[in-house]
Amino acid sequence: MLKYISSPFKWFFKLEASSGLILLISAIIALIISNSSYSEIYFDTLNKYLFLGINNFGLKLSYLHWINDALMAVFFFFVTLEIKREFIQGELSSIKQALLPIIAAVGGMLVPAIIYIIINFETPETLNGWAIPSATDIAFSIGILSLLGSRVPLSLKVFLTALAIIDDLGAIVIIAFFYSGDLNIINLGLMFVFFICLLFLNKFGLKNFFPYLIIGLFLWFFTYKSGVHATIAGVLLACTIPHKKRENDFSLLVKIEHSISPYVAFGIMPLFAFANAGVSLEGLNFSSLLAPVPLGILLGLFIGKQIGVFVFSFVSIKLGLAKMPNNSNWISLYGVGILTGIGFTMSLFVGNLAFVENTQYIDGVKIGVLSGSLLSTVFGYFLLLLFSNNKNNK
Repeated sequence: MLKYISSPFKWFFKLEASSGLILLISAIIALIISNSSYSEIYFDTLNKYLFLGINNFGLKLSYLHWINDALMAVFFFFVTLEIKREFIQGELSSIKQALLPIIAAVGGMLVPAIIYIIINFETPETLNGWAIPSATDIAFSIGILSLLGSRVPLSLKVFLTALAIIDDLGAIVIIAFFYSGDLNIINLGLMFVFFICLLFLNKFGLKNFFPYLIIGLFLWFFTYKSGVHATIAGVLLACTIPHKKRENDFSLLVKIEHSISPYVAFGIMPLFAFANAGVSLEGLNFSSLLAPVPLGILLGLFIGKQIGVFVFSFVSIKLGLAKMPNNSNWISLYGVGILTGIGFTMSLFVGNLAFVENTQYIDGVKIGVLSGSLLSTVFGYFLLLLFSNNKNNK
């Protein structure tokens, strides 16, 4: 499959592997606090409002919404920079390299969604959560894979990373088309005006980020006001940042990506995890997992992901459409498929969007995501630990 790994990809892998541990710690702290005597302070603080702006031009949002709508726009900006670079000159720049993770990602998004829909078919008000189990958390999944060291061949680590990046692209498309609100035509028009301004900056090859940033802030504001989810502004901004295939000496895209990556990996994502993973476990029992929302998410992540990724990969390899990753076998490929069921960050984010008007289901989302991700982590890790062979990966 992939016979080499670029230095940006190595840097990215190391970053995501280490940030996975910080994410885990943040989620654990959130769970502890939300089930302690400080739980009221935790939830009240997240629901407090903060105004940012000048006079009447600004926004008043809760701390939770500033994290989920503003800081996560930076996260999506970063993710889109990664996607753009990989498609221009990275591991996804040729069809031959990209075909296996693309096909696997499609299966990994499609099957979990079908499982969720089947389980929630008789409760129409919960069907909107169909996309929750379709996402893979890059940081967590790669972090778990890194714990196995040389037991897992480099090609499978690249495969998982590429698959998760494509998953993120799918999540962006889903959010844009399925989880935006009622559209405000005036603000939507202003959003496109500022996007066109960014395209002009790109057309003229401007390599100073400051003008992009200023216009990007206005783009975010009018995107939020338009009814399109605010994080899409980060996607649109990233699409206009210039980068060319042979631009190795200076690439504004690569420079920005490297500059903001530590803040995203060790600041924004852990903060998001801390703000969104907190859920009261009081009265929680096995029957709680059998409710349509948590059960659909749990089975979608733990069963749907591994089936979708492995079956689609198996068929594409057997048909000759793609090649088995170097130094790997069917068991190790299946183990990686299980790890794609670690949804966490993206699943929680999509869950917040899916039930923005039905907040009574949010706790069920958190329970389903946490339990499905935990099962995928444990089973995927131990399968690879027991059946991977060190000597085959050297």
